[in-house]
Amino acid sequence: MGDKSGTRVFKKSSPNCKLTVYLGKRDFIDHLDHVDPVDGVVLVDPEYLKDRRVFVTLTCAFRYGREDLDVLGLSFRKDLFIATFQAFPPLPENSHPLSRLQERLLRKLGEHAFPFCFSLPQNLPCSVTLQPGPEDTGKACGVDFEIRAFCSKTMEEKIHKRNSVRLVIRKVQYAPETPGPQPMAETTRNFLMSDRSLHLEASLDRELYYHGEPISVNVHVTNNSTKTVKRMKISVRQYADICLFSTAQYKCPVAQLEADDHVSSSSTFCKVYTLVPLLDHNREKRGLALDGKLKHEDTNLASSTIVKEGANKEVLGILVSYRLKVKLVVSRGGDVSVELPFVLMHPKPTEPPVSRPQSVPPESEPPIYANLIEFETNFGQDDDIVFEDFARLRLKGLKDDKDDDDHFC
Repeated sequence: MGDKSGTRVFKKSSPNCKLTVYLGKRDFIDHLDHVDPVDGVVLVDPEYLKDRRVFVTLTCAFRYGREDLDVLGLSFRKDLFIATFQAFPPLPENSHPLSRLQERLLRKLGEHAFPFCFSLPQNLPCSVTLQPGPEDTGKACGVDFEIRAFCSKTMEEKIHKRNSVRLVIRKVQYAPETPGPQPMAETTRNFLMSDRSLHLEASLDRELYYHGEPISVNVHVTNNSTKTVKRMKISVRQYADICLFSTAQYKCPVAQLEADDHVSSSSTFCKVYTLVPLLDHNREKRGLALDGKLKHEDTNLASSTIVKEGANKEVLGILVSYRLKVKLVVSRGGDVSVELPFVLMHPKPTEPPVSRPQSVPPESEPPIYANLIEFETNFGQDDDIVFEDFARLRLKGLKDDKDDDDHFC
Protein backbone atom coordinates (compact mmCIF):
# COMPACT_ATOMS: atom_id res chain seq x y z
CA MET A 1 0.00 0.00 0.00
CA GLY A 2 1.03 3.60 -0.43
CA ASP A 3 2.28 5.94 2.23
CA LYS A 4 -0.49 7.25 4.49
CA SER A 5 1.30 10.36 5.79
CA GLY A 6 -1.36 12.73 4.42
CA THR A 7 -4.39 13.76 6.48
CA ARG A 8 -7.40 11.91 5.11
CA VAL A 9 -10.42 14.10 4.44
CA PHE A 10 -13.65 12.81 2.91
CA LYS A 11 -15.73 14.93 0.59
CA LYS A 12 -19.05 14.71 -1.20
CA SER A 13 -20.55 17.16 -3.69
CA SER A 14 -24.14 17.87 -4.63
CA PRO A 15 -25.29 16.54 -8.04
CA ASN A 16 -25.17 20.10 -9.42
CA CYS A 17 -21.60 20.46 -8.03
CA LYS A 18 -22.42 23.75 -6.28
CA LEU A 19 -21.91 22.50 -2.71
CA THR A 20 -19.25 20.21 -1.26
CA VAL A 21 -19.05 18.88 2.29
CA TYR A 22 -15.70 17.88 3.86
CA LEU A 23 -15.41 15.58 6.90
CA GLY A 24 -12.32 14.27 8.67
CA LYS A 25 -14.00 10.92 9.41
CA ARG A 26 -17.21 9.00 8.92
CA ASP A 27 -17.34 7.06 12.18
CA PHE A 28 -17.92 8.97 15.42
CA ILE A 29 -17.26 7.25 18.75
CA ASP A 30 -19.56 7.11 21.75
CA HIS A 31 -17.23 7.10 24.78
CA LEU A 32 -20.22 6.73 27.17
CA ASP A 33 -19.27 9.93 29.02
CA HIS A 34 -19.18 11.95 25.76
CA VAL A 35 -19.55 11.56 21.99
CA ASP A 36 -17.13 12.80 19.35
CA PRO A 37 -18.35 16.12 17.88
CA VAL A 38 -19.48 16.00 14.26
CA ASP A 39 -17.60 18.83 12.59
CA GLY A 40 -16.59 19.67 9.06
CA VAL A 41 -16.55 22.33 6.36
CA VAL A 42 -19.01 23.15 3.57
CA LEU A 43 -17.75 24.83 0.35
CA VAL A 44 -20.27 26.83 -1.72
CA ASP A 45 -20.09 28.29 -5.21
CA PRO A 46 -20.51 32.09 -4.62
CA GLU A 47 -22.47 32.56 -7.86
CA TYR A 48 -24.92 29.90 -6.70
CA LEU A 49 -25.15 31.25 -3.13
CA LYS A 50 -26.22 34.81 -4.04
CA ASP A 51 -28.41 36.14 -1.21
CA ARG A 52 -29.24 32.77 0.30
CA ARG A 53 -28.08 31.11 3.49
CA VAL A 54 -26.10 27.90 3.99
CA PHE A 55 -27.69 25.34 6.31
CA VAL A 56 -26.38 22.00 7.58
CA THR A 57 -28.65 19.53 9.40
CA LEU A 58 -27.88 16.38 11.36
CA THR A 59 -30.66 13.82 11.81
CA CYS A 60 -30.79 10.57 13.74
CA ALA A 61 -33.73 8.53 12.48
CA PHE A 62 -35.20 5.10 13.12
CA ARG A 63 -36.76 3.63 9.98
CA TYR A 64 -39.01 0.68 10.82
CA GLY A 65 -40.70 0.09 7.48
CA ARG A 66 -39.89 0.12 3.78
CA GLU A 67 -39.82 3.46 1.99
CA ASP A 68 -42.14 2.28 -0.76
CA LEU A 69 -44.85 1.72 1.88
CA ASP A 70 -44.87 5.41 2.85
CA VAL A 71 -48.28 6.29 1.42
CA LEU A 72 -51.27 8.43 2.39
CA GLY A 73 -49.10 10.62 4.57
CA LEU A 74 -47.96 7.69 6.71
CA SER A 75 -44.23 7.37 7.28
CA PHE A 76 -42.52 4.36 8.81
CA ARG A 77 -39.83 6.58 10.26
CA LYS A 78 -39.25 8.22 13.62
CA ASP A 79 -36.80 11.09 13.98
CA LEU A 80 -34.94 10.63 17.27
CA PHE A 81 -32.78 13.76 16.96
CA ILE A 82 -32.68 16.76 14.61
CA ALA A 83 -30.19 19.64 14.79
CA THR A 84 -29.72 22.59 12.41
CA PHE A 85 -26.58 24.68 11.96
CA GLN A 86 -26.52 27.91 9.93
CA ALA A 87 -23.05 27.91 8.43
CA PHE A 88 -23.48 31.20 6.52
CA PRO A 89 -24.02 33.87 7.56
CA PRO A 90 -22.71 32.58 10.90
CA LEU A 91 -24.87 33.12 13.99
CA PRO A 92 -23.31 34.21 17.31
CA GLU A 93 -24.96 31.30 19.15
CA ASN A 94 -23.34 28.84 16.72
CA SER A 95 -19.79 30.02 17.39
CA HIS A 96 -17.43 27.26 18.52
CA PRO A 97 -13.66 26.69 18.61
CA LEU A 98 -12.41 25.38 15.29
CA SER A 99 -10.58 22.07 15.21
CA ARG A 100 -7.10 22.05 13.65
CA LEU A 101 -8.47 20.22 10.62
CA GLN A 102 -11.19 22.84 10.12
CA GLU A 103 -8.61 25.62 10.33
CA ARG A 104 -6.45 23.95 7.70
CA LEU A 105 -9.41 23.26 5.42
CA LEU A 106 -10.59 26.88 5.64
CA ARG A 107 -7.11 28.09 4.68
CA LYS A 108 -6.92 25.65 1.80
CA LEU A 109 -10.45 26.08 0.42
CA GLY A 110 -10.69 29.86 0.69
CA GLU A 111 -13.27 32.43 1.74
CA HIS A 112 -16.29 30.54 0.43
CA ALA A 113 -15.80 27.63 2.82
CA PHE A 114 -17.72 27.67 6.10
CA PRO A 115 -17.31 25.47 9.21
CA PHE A 116 -20.07 23.61 11.03
CA CYS A 117 -20.21 21.57 14.24
CA PHE A 118 -22.77 19.38 16.03
CA SER A 119 -22.75 17.93 19.53
CA LEU A 120 -24.53 14.58 19.81
CA PRO A 121 -26.47 13.76 22.99
CA GLN A 122 -25.17 10.75 24.90
CA ASN A 123 -28.52 8.96 24.93
CA LEU A 124 -28.78 8.43 21.17
CA PRO A 125 -28.47 4.89 19.76
CA CYS A 126 -25.56 3.63 17.72
CA SER A 127 -25.90 3.02 13.98
CA VAL A 128 -27.64 -0.31 13.39
CA THR A 129 -29.12 -1.73 10.19
CA LEU A 130 -31.63 -4.57 9.98
CA GLN A 131 -30.60 -6.89 7.16
CA PRO A 132 -33.16 -6.71 4.33
CA GLY A 133 -34.52 -9.71 2.49
CA PRO A 134 -33.53 -10.57 -1.10
CA GLU A 135 -36.62 -8.85 -2.52
CA ASP A 136 -36.50 -5.71 -0.34
CA THR A 137 -35.67 -2.41 -2.04
CA GLY A 138 -34.89 1.10 -0.88
CA LYS A 139 -33.42 2.09 2.46
CA ALA A 140 -32.96 -0.69 4.97
CA CYS A 141 -34.70 -0.50 8.33
CA GLY A 142 -32.62 0.58 11.29
CA VAL A 143 -31.02 3.58 12.95
CA ASP A 144 -28.89 5.95 10.86
CA PHE A 145 -27.32 9.40 11.12
CA GLU A 146 -27.48 11.72 8.12
CA ILE A 147 -25.80 15.06 7.43
CA ARG A 148 -27.49 17.29 4.88
CA ALA A 149 -26.16 20.59 3.50
CA PHE A 150 -28.11 23.01 1.27
CA CYS A 151 -28.62 26.66 0.34
CA SER A 152 -31.95 28.42 0.82
CA LYS A 153 -33.45 31.66 2.06
CA THR A 154 -35.34 29.84 4.83
CA MET A 155 -35.42 26.37 6.35
CA GLU A 156 -38.99 25.92 5.12
CA GLU A 157 -38.09 25.96 1.43
CA LYS A 158 -38.39 22.69 -0.44
CA ILE A 159 -34.91 21.34 -1.16
CA HIS A 160 -34.28 19.14 -4.19
CA LYS A 161 -31.75 16.30 -4.17
CA ARG A 162 -29.63 17.82 -6.93
CA ASN A 163 -29.20 21.01 -4.90
CA SER A 164 -28.13 19.38 -1.64
CA VAL A 165 -25.47 17.08 -0.19
CA ARG A 166 -26.53 14.09 1.89
CA LEU A 167 -24.07 11.90 3.78
CA VAL A 168 -24.70 8.99 6.13
CA ILE A 169 -22.25 8.78 9.02
CA ARG A 170 -22.03 6.22 11.83
CA LYS A 171 -22.08 6.44 15.61
CA VAL A 172 -20.12 3.53 17.06
CA GLN A 173 -18.99 2.08 20.38
CA TYR A 174 -15.79 0.21 21.20
CA ALA A 175 -15.32 -2.57 23.73
CA PRO A 176 -15.03 -1.42 27.35
CA GLU A 177 -11.58 -1.35 28.91
CA THR A 178 -12.75 -3.33 31.94
CA PRO A 179 -14.64 -6.52 31.01
CA GLY A 180 -17.31 -7.98 33.22
CA PRO A 181 -17.20 -11.24 35.21
CA GLN A 182 -16.77 -14.62 33.53
CA PRO A 183 -20.21 -15.92 32.46
CA MET A 184 -21.32 -19.14 34.14
CA ALA A 185 -24.71 -20.82 34.46
CA GLU A 186 -26.00 -24.09 35.87
CA THR A 187 -29.29 -25.89 36.29
CA THR A 188 -30.55 -29.12 37.84
CA ARG A 189 -33.43 -31.11 36.38
CA ASN A 190 -35.50 -33.56 38.41
CA PHE A 191 -37.64 -36.05 36.56
CA LEU A 192 -41.08 -37.39 37.40
CA MET A 193 -41.19 -40.49 39.61
CA SER A 194 -37.45 -40.25 40.29
CA ASP A 195 -35.40 -38.79 43.11
CA ARG A 196 -32.24 -38.55 41.01
CA SER A 197 -31.32 -35.52 38.93
CA LEU A 198 -29.43 -34.31 35.87
CA HIS A 199 -27.05 -31.39 36.44
CA LEU A 200 -25.81 -29.11 33.63
CA GLU A 201 -23.09 -26.48 34.06
CA ALA A 202 -21.68 -24.26 31.30
CA SER A 203 -19.15 -21.43 31.31
CA LEU A 204 -17.28 -19.13 28.92
CA ASP A 205 -13.62 -18.26 29.35
CA ARG A 206 -14.48 -14.50 29.38
CA GLU A 207 -17.36 -12.09 28.90
CA LEU A 208 -15.97 -9.95 26.06
CA TYR A 209 -15.27 -11.22 22.54
CA TYR A 210 -14.20 -9.33 19.43
CA HIS A 211 -15.88 -9.78 16.05
CA GLY A 212 -14.43 -12.85 14.29
CA GLU A 213 -13.04 -14.44 17.45
CA PRO A 214 -13.97 -18.06 18.29
CA ILE A 215 -16.18 -18.48 21.35
CA SER A 216 -15.40 -21.54 23.47
CA VAL A 217 -17.92 -22.89 25.98
CA ASN A 218 -17.07 -25.50 28.61
CA VAL A 219 -19.96 -27.93 29.16
CA HIS A 220 -20.03 -30.18 32.22
CA VAL A 221 -22.85 -32.72 32.73
CA THR A 222 -23.43 -34.87 35.80
CA ASN A 223 -26.13 -37.41 35.00
CA ASN A 224 -27.33 -39.15 38.17
CA SER A 225 -30.74 -39.84 36.65
CA THR A 226 -31.99 -42.89 34.77
CA LYS A 227 -32.30 -40.86 31.56
CA THR A 228 -29.79 -40.66 28.70
CA VAL A 229 -28.61 -37.47 27.04
CA LYS A 230 -28.86 -38.21 23.30
CA ARG A 231 -27.17 -35.11 21.85
CA MET A 232 -26.22 -31.51 22.54
CA LYS A 233 -27.14 -28.32 20.72
CA ILE A 234 -24.98 -25.21 21.12
CA SER A 235 -26.06 -21.92 19.56
CA VAL A 236 -25.19 -18.22 19.65
CA ARG A 237 -28.27 -16.02 19.47
CA GLN A 238 -28.57 -12.35 18.69
CA TYR A 239 -31.32 -10.50 20.56
CA ALA A 240 -32.58 -7.17 19.20
CA ASP A 241 -34.87 -5.11 21.43
CA ILE A 242 -36.84 -2.71 19.22
CA CYS A 243 -37.62 0.32 21.40
CA LEU A 244 -40.28 2.26 19.55
CA PHE A 245 -43.83 2.81 20.77
CA SER A 246 -43.46 -0.37 22.82
CA THR A 247 -40.52 -2.73 23.29
CA ALA A 248 -40.45 -5.93 21.24
CA GLN A 249 -37.64 -8.47 21.22
CA TYR A 250 -36.45 -10.47 18.23
CA LYS A 251 -33.95 -13.31 18.37
CA CYS A 252 -31.92 -14.85 15.59
CA PRO A 253 -29.33 -17.67 15.73
CA VAL A 254 -26.01 -16.55 14.22
CA ALA A 255 -23.94 -19.69 14.95
CA GLN A 256 -25.08 -23.25 15.66
CA LEU A 257 -23.48 -26.57 16.46
CA GLU A 258 -25.07 -29.97 17.09
CA ALA A 259 -23.04 -32.84 18.56
CA ASP A 260 -24.04 -36.49 18.95
CA ASP A 261 -22.42 -36.71 22.36
CA HIS A 262 -24.18 -39.22 24.64
CA VAL A 263 -24.21 -39.05 28.41
CA SER A 264 -25.39 -42.32 29.89
CA SER A 265 -27.14 -42.78 33.19
CA SER A 266 -24.93 -42.46 36.30
CA SER A 267 -22.02 -40.86 34.41
CA THR A 268 -20.32 -37.51 33.90
CA PHE A 269 -19.28 -35.66 30.76
CA CYS A 270 -17.05 -32.65 30.09
CA LYS A 271 -16.16 -31.06 26.74
CA VAL A 272 -15.31 -27.69 25.20
CA TYR A 273 -17.27 -26.59 22.11
CA THR A 274 -16.25 -23.71 19.84
CA LEU A 275 -18.42 -21.48 17.63
CA VAL A 276 -17.62 -18.41 15.51
CA PRO A 277 -20.54 -16.02 14.85
CA LEU A 278 -19.95 -14.30 11.48
CA LEU A 279 -22.09 -12.31 9.07
CA ASP A 280 -20.72 -14.37 6.14
CA HIS A 281 -22.73 -17.36 7.41
CA ASN A 282 -25.93 -15.34 7.90
CA ARG A 283 -26.34 -13.11 4.86
CA GLU A 284 -29.76 -14.54 3.93
CA LYS A 285 -31.40 -13.94 7.31
CA ARG A 286 -33.88 -11.09 7.07
CA GLY A 287 -34.04 -8.80 10.09
CA LEU A 288 -30.58 -9.61 11.46
CA ALA A 289 -29.04 -6.56 13.17
CA LEU A 290 -25.82 -5.30 11.55
CA ASP A 291 -23.36 -2.47 12.13
CA GLY A 292 -23.74 0.31 9.58
CA LYS A 293 -24.97 -0.35 6.04
CA LEU A 294 -25.43 -3.80 4.53
CA LYS A 295 -24.24 -2.76 1.07
CA HIS A 296 -20.68 -2.02 2.25
CA GLU A 297 -17.92 -4.54 2.74
CA ASP A 298 -16.96 -3.33 6.22
CA THR A 299 -20.34 -4.38 7.63
CA ASN A 300 -20.50 -7.05 10.32
CA LEU A 301 -22.91 -8.39 12.91
CA ALA A 302 -24.16 -5.58 15.11
CA SER A 303 -22.03 -4.94 18.18
CA SER A 304 -23.51 -5.34 21.62
CA THR A 305 -25.13 -2.16 22.87
CA ILE A 306 -23.67 -0.67 26.04
CA VAL A 307 -26.36 1.38 27.74
CA LYS A 308 -25.43 4.08 30.19
CA GLU A 309 -27.15 3.69 33.54
CA GLY A 310 -30.41 5.61 33.71
CA ALA A 311 -30.68 6.08 29.93
CA ASN A 312 -34.14 6.49 28.40
CA LYS A 313 -34.65 3.36 26.33
CA GLU A 314 -37.46 4.93 24.30
CA VAL A 315 -34.94 6.88 22.22
CA LEU A 316 -32.39 4.06 21.91
CA GLY A 317 -33.97 2.56 18.79
CA ILE A 318 -32.40 -0.89 18.70
CA LEU A 319 -30.62 -2.57 21.62
CA VAL A 320 -28.45 -5.53 20.62
CA SER A 321 -27.26 -8.30 22.93
CA TYR A 322 -25.92 -11.86 22.55
CA ARG A 323 -26.36 -15.10 24.46
CA LEU A 324 -24.89 -18.56 24.03
CA LYS A 325 -27.38 -21.37 24.66
CA VAL A 326 -26.46 -24.93 25.64
CA LYS A 327 -29.29 -27.44 25.27
CA LEU A 328 -29.26 -31.13 26.20
CA VAL A 329 -31.71 -33.39 24.37
CA VAL A 330 -32.79 -36.04 26.89
CA SER A 331 -34.47 -39.30 25.87
CA ARG A 332 -38.09 -39.33 27.08
CA GLY A 333 -37.31 -36.44 29.37
CA GLY A 334 -37.52 -33.22 27.33
CA ASP A 335 -34.73 -30.66 27.07
CA VAL A 336 -32.41 -29.15 29.65
CA SER A 337 -30.78 -25.81 28.80
CA VAL A 338 -28.87 -22.79 30.13
CA GLU A 339 -28.00 -19.42 28.55
CA LEU A 340 -24.80 -17.41 28.92
CA PRO A 341 -24.88 -13.66 28.07
CA PHE A 342 -21.71 -12.18 26.58
CA VAL A 343 -20.51 -9.02 24.82
CA LEU A 344 -19.51 -8.94 21.13
CA MET A 345 -17.76 -5.73 20.01
CA HIS A 346 -14.80 -4.20 18.17
CA PRO A 347 -11.60 -3.57 20.13
CA LYS A 348 -10.54 -0.04 20.89
CA PRO A 349 -7.81 1.22 18.54
CA THR A 350 -4.26 1.15 19.87
CA GLU A 351 -4.35 4.94 19.82
CA PRO A 352 -8.06 5.82 20.08
CA PRO A 353 -9.21 8.95 18.27
CA VAL A 354 -9.76 11.98 20.48
CA SER A 355 -12.90 14.10 20.43
CA ARG A 356 -11.02 17.00 18.81
CA PRO A 357 -9.87 15.83 15.35
CA GLN A 358 -6.12 15.52 14.93
CA SER A 359 -4.38 17.22 12.04
CA VAL A 360 -2.10 14.23 11.57
CA PRO A 361 -3.43 10.67 12.00
CA PRO A 362 -1.50 8.12 14.12
CA GLU A 363 1.18 6.11 12.38
CA SER A 364 -0.26 2.80 13.60
CA GLU A 365 -2.54 0.69 11.43
CA PRO A 366 -6.11 2.07 11.39
CA PRO A 367 -8.76 0.30 13.51
CA ILE A 368 -11.45 -1.84 11.91
CA TYR A 369 -13.83 1.12 11.77
CA ALA A 370 -11.28 3.27 9.97
CA ASN A 371 -11.68 3.76 6.26
CA LEU A 372 -8.95 1.70 4.66
CA ILE A 373 -8.02 3.71 1.59
CA GLU A 374 -4.69 4.05 -0.17
CA PHE A 375 -3.22 7.53 -0.46
CA GLU A 376 -0.26 9.15 -2.15
CA THR A 377 2.41 10.94 -0.12
CA ASN A 378 2.11 14.72 0.10
CA PHE A 379 4.28 17.19 1.92
CA GLY A 380 3.78 20.57 3.55
CA GLN A 381 1.85 21.68 6.57
CA ASP A 382 -1.41 22.41 4.74
CA ASP A 383 -0.71 20.60 1.48
CA ASP A 384 -0.65 17.12 3.06
CA ILE A 385 -4.48 16.98 3.08
CA VAL A 386 -5.66 14.16 0.82
CA PHE A 387 -9.26 14.43 -0.39
CA GLU A 388 -11.16 11.20 -0.91
CA ASP A 389 -14.69 10.80 -2.24
CA PHE A 390 -17.18 9.98 0.50
CA ALA A 391 -17.75 6.36 -0.48
CA ARG A 392 -17.44 2.83 0.82
CA LEU A 393 -16.62 -0.30 -1.14
CA ARG A 394 -19.65 -2.11 -2.48
CA LEU A 395 -20.35 -5.77 -1.74
CA LYS A 396 -19.46 -7.95 -4.69
CA GLY A 397 -22.43 -8.95 -6.82
CA LEU A 398 -24.73 -6.16 -5.56
CA LYS A 399 -26.01 -3.50 -7.94
CA ASP A 400 -26.09 0.13 -6.90
CA ASP A 401 -29.49 1.39 -5.82
CA LYS A 402 -31.16 4.19 -7.73
CA ASP A 403 -31.25 6.28 -4.57
CA ASP A 404 -27.55 5.91 -3.88
CA ASP A 405 -27.38 9.63 -3.15
CA ASP A 406 -29.21 8.84 0.07
CA HIS A 407 -26.31 6.65 1.20
CA PHE A 408 -22.67 6.75 0.17
CA CYS A 409 -21.87 7.62 -3.42
